[in-house]
Amino acid sequence: MKRILTAICLSLALVCCFLLPAFAVGDGNIDGGGGGMGDGTSTNSWTPGNDGVRVTVVRASDHTVVTTPIDFTNKSPTNVRVHFGKVSKLSYNNGKQLLPSQSAYSFVNPAQSMPRIVSTNGSNNIDAIKKYFCSEYIIKRVAEITGMDYDVLIGGDYKLLLEPFAFYKFEGVMIATTATEAALYDEQVSGLLRKRMTSLSHKNLPLAMFLEVSDLGYPAWSGSKTSTASNADIKSSLGLGIVRFQEQPEAPVVSAYDYEYRVNTEVITSVRVSGGQSDPDNPTRVSFTINGTTYNVGNIYYPSGDSQLAWVKWKTPATEQDMVIHVSVQGPGGTDKSIINCKIVDLNKNPPPNPIADDRNDSFQKSLVPQRAEKTRADWTVWSPWWRAYWVWHGDDEDGYWCDHGWWEFDLNRYHASFSTNMTIRCDSKNPTANGRVMKSGYGINQEISASVSSNQSSAVSNPQNAVSYFPEFNYDTYWRLLERVQSGSSARFEFQKNNYSTYKSRTHFSPVWMPDGSYEVNTWTLDSWTPIGMLSANLTDSLTIRGSLWDDWHVAPLKP
Repeated sequence: MKRILTAICLSLALVCCFLLPAFAVGDGNIDGGGGGMGDGTSTNSWTPGNDGVRVTVVRASDHTVVTTPIDFTNKSPTNVRVHFGKVSKLSYNNGKQLLPSQSAYSFVNPAQSMPRIVSTNGSNNIDAIKKYFCSEYIIKRVAEITGMDYDVLIGGDYKLLLEPFAFYKFEGVMIATTATEAALYDEQVSGLLRKRMTSLSHKNLPLAMFLEVSDLGYPAWSGSKTSTASNADIKSSLGLGIVRFQEQPEAPVVSAYDYEYRVNTEVITSVRVSGGQSDPDNPTRVSFTINGTTYNVGNIYYPSGDSQLAWVKWKTPATEQDMVIHVSVQGPGGTDKSIINCKIVDLNKNPPPNPIADDRNDSFQKSLVPQRAEKTRADWTVWSPWWRAYWVWHGDDEDGYWCDHGWWEFDLNRYHASFSTNMTIRCDSKNPTANGRVMKSGYGINQEISASVSSNQSSAVSNPQNAVSYFPEFNYDTYWRLLERVQSGSSARFEFQKNNYSTYKSRTHFSPVWMPDGSYEVNTWTLDSWTPIGMLSANLTDSLTIRGSLWDDWHVAPLKP
């Protein structure tokens, strides 16, 4: 795919752009007084034009610095005696210490001169700065100096971090710092830099660039654009701009996954959609065709380079079968299709056989309770777009018009669901010789499961629907009991189904007569509370103690003479 730079923020006329604030005429984010350099002596001074921009290539996905920063300047500051090497703001914020460099200060003079970067009266031309650092010339120059392939650099996986810097005389020594380095250095010299050079180091320099839209982990600046800034604000939010690149619109991509569901169950099927940017001007729509019915899902939005889950809630059929769900997605870059293979199973087909009093299993050995799938919390996100207006005046002062050159921003809303369960088994109420939690083999047990789900997006969650119990006499395999849901809703309750082999048709399970003394541990898998990122489930156990068998309760009376 041919890659191009596209206008993604702030100006339709730019090939690309970094995030800088909008300015009103005659006002801006730069001090308007000019010239005030602390005590104004010859030992502490700055000359307008002694500035530049440090450029660092950063990987967009994880904010990793991938090249040595480059200092571009129109001047030749060969008289700099104190500097701190080529370190980016990201590296400092990640723990890099401010250390003076022993090497000579290095810089690059671009063939095409840069516009004024640091101003004393708001006269620097922000449009010119944006056009310059988004131009093919400067980006190719960065690629040439760093050794990166130009097409790779602009392919969308990398961004340029821009930091304004200045070189100035402090305490009689020529020093070069970015805004972040000035704040760190001021802390090392106990506030002396701020005292001597406050209009430059803590106002004009850090306010030369800042973000209007958060990026690379840095927030948009909402503080004063004309007042002296604190060291903390400079380190966290000021003295940076960002150039980002975007490919031509990508066709949407749908990532689908296979599922196993139970019969008669409300489930959620989801896909992840990516490719391009989906916003209200260029929306994405997903259609799920399930068992002859088509479900359309809209309002699927995500920023460029990211993705969004899309899901549908539906009820499975009443019989076992294999199903194919057809998924179609239409987005800004075109269409894509996929299929999801589903297996619908019936857990109510393999209950234990009728127990017989003279059953034997002399070779029985206890098995460990299996580790069935368990997931008790789910977290997912939904992108929410909002329009950031950016009004630009076109034409001269008397004959022109305002035009909104804004763009879509995205908030990331976080949702979650929590699944809690509890299991209790007890001796059957018809057991005549049970003693608390001790029983003889051959008698029955009752069971109760409680399961609840809570979520801050309840419409995206299905309630607990199934529980199935496994028993030690079958090595937690072979046979099982699907429990009956006796209470529905977000707080559900399950018990054994009525046992056809019980004289009283009780909700019971009979332990085998041959079961050896010791712990009788039942395993229950509680499942089928569905979320956009899968099923919530819990693996539970509870136990009683077997001591003796029901044969011990038999008594043969002697015959009367």
